[in-house]
Formats: sequence, C-alpha cells, structure tokens
Amino acid sequence: MSRFWSPVVQTLTPYVPGEQPQMQRLVKLNTNESPYGPSPKALAAIDQQTNDDLRLYPDPEGKALKQAIADLHGLDPKQVFLGNGSDEVLAHVFLGLLKQKEAVLFPDITYSFYPVYCKLFGIEYKTIPLGSEFEIKTADYQLSNGGIIFPNPNAPTGRAIARSEIEALLAKNKDSVVVIDEAYVDYGTQSCIPLLQGESCPENLLVVHTLSKSRALAGLRVGFAVGHPALIEGLERVKNSFNSYPLGRLAQAGAVAAIKDQAHLEATSAKVIQTRNRLIKELNTLGFDTLPSTANFIFTRHPKHAGEKLYQALRDRGIIVRHFKSPRIEGFLRITIGTEEQSNELVATLEEILVKA
Repeated sequence: MSRFWSPVVQTLTPYVPGEQPQMQRLVKLNTNESPYGPSPKALAAIDQQTNDDLRLYPDPEGKALKQAIADLHGLDPKQVFLGNGSDEVLAHVFLGLLKQKEAVLFPDITYSFYPVYCKLFGIEYKTIPLGSEFEIKTADYQLSNGGIIFPNPNAPTGRAIARSEIEALLAKNKDSVVVIDEAYVDYGTQSCIPLLQGESCPENLLVVHTLSKSRALAGLRVGFAVGHPALIEGLERVKNSFNSYPLGRLAQAGAVAAIKDQAHLEATSAKVIQTRNRLIKELNTLGFDTLPSTANFIFTRHPKHAGEKLYQALRDRGIIVRHFKSPRIEGFLRITIGTEEQSNELVATLEEILVKA
C-alpha cells in the first residue's frame, strides 16, 4: 500500500477479469469470448483504415457508428451512446445516472463489476436475492430506489427473463432509471431495445450492449448504450469530462462493418446455440445439474463433486473454465460455449475425471 494513494483507492477491491493464460495447449472456456472469428467485413474495414490517417484523432462523436446502430434497431442516432467496451459504458452509467440519494438495486449474484463501480463512485447499493432457482424476480425490485440494473440474461447464471416482465417493472418504477445489460442477448433472449422505438420511448430505460461477445470483437473494445435522448445526453456529459476519444479509428471502422453484417451475427450465434444445447444434454447424462441458459455459457454443477475440485482437475488437463467462490454458487462452474471440437474434448475430459474421482 502506497502512502501516496488517494483514500478511496485504499478501500477498493477491484474487479478480477477472467484469466488469460499463456499455456501452450489450452481449451479456453473461461471468458465468454466467441469461438468464431469476427465478420470478414469488419476485418476488411479495419485493414482499410490502417493507413497514414492514424496520425489523426478519430471522430469523437462516432457518428457513422451511431448511425449504423440506430439504423439496425429503428432508433434515432441521438438515442445511442458509445464507449470503450460495455464496461466503460457501464462506468459512465453508474456515475452519470445511478449515483442518487437512494440505493441502486441489483441481484446478489450478478456481474461482479456492479459493486466495484458502486464502491469506486461512492454509490449506495442493495442486493436483491435471486430466487430458489437462481432466477431474477422483478417483483422484488418494487422498492424505493435510486436505480435498478441487471443483466438479461444474467451473468454468471445465464438465466433470462421475458421482455414483458421488464415492461411491467418499468410501469411500476417510473422515478428511477432501469438499466438492462444485454451483453449476451443474441444467444436467445428477447432484447428490450424495441421498447425504445418511436414516441413511446420510456424516459427511464437504458439498454447496454457490447460487441465483445456475439460479434466476436472483444479485442477491439466497443460497447454502446441506447435509451431516451435525455439519458444519452447525460452520459455524453460524463464521457466528455473523462475521455473525448474513447473509440479509435480502427475500432469505429470495424464496429460499423460488424453492425451491418447481421447475417454473420445470426450464423455464428446459431452455431453457439446448437453447441450449447447439445452440451447441456451431454452434461446431464454425466449427472450435472445445469441452469437454463440463453447465453454463450452455461452454469452447471455436479451434486457429488465440488466445483473447485472439478475446476482444478480440468485446468490440470489444459481446459480452463470459471469458478466462483461466492456463497450459493461455489458448487458451480461457468463454462463458455466453444467450438464443437472443444465441447467434445470438455465432455470426454469430464468423463475421465468423474471415473477417477
């Protein structure tokens, strides 16, 4: 601990990202990256922008990317906010929209960056327990609050709720912002973005997306939020007080092309869904209990084997998954959906581990 740290730094427990190991032989199923590459059109657009113009600053507003996102979702560009990955977007959301007099609400088991942001920005928060089946129960959020945020589908559980439930929550929670984090929405969850279309756009709904998962651009760092123009204006004020140029030229060019290539998104997402459904069935035959998932990962446990021991046994054999030591979920493994070949190797390895255990 340095004596030169600001007081707030001494109180922080930073977010711990998924490991990026350097092992030579590795089946990497721990950080929910896409098993398939990005759109070839995105790669071509990035290559085209790799020229002497990199000496110039990028468009600070990201107009072309905002327009592409707006066109895809039937919105106005004034409803779109851009950031350096959805994590930066969420940071601006916590500071710009969720720092209120009352506590912000989010699930007790969810994306672990949420409490980190609250502690960083001095935001009071209250966690709402998931149900007995690890589901989000929107009725439990009908409390006085300074904002509500949760992923749909939730992470790390992979469980989703219907858009109609979120609509009902919005109808009963009109005095604070409701933020829906849709990082994994393209793998089988109803998006809330259609609620933002036209004159009926609610003033208090914000939907956050990333290009790191289904669009396979985790290495490019592009995220966005969509909502009422007044919410977006607030986020822009925060962004321009922090970093006017969050997205470089290459990131913007690649993101525009990726957004426009909906066919690639749909094809790769369909392959992930097919592999996910097959993997769940095969794990069930091995005795695993897997939560329903509409994400590019599953959350699974074996009633006769500790999660941490299974995690270590897989790691010893070159397969990396994610294990959390938090209460209620220490028995689970979060497994990213990989290729068919990776899935086959995972199942075969688990069979071997269970036989020897």
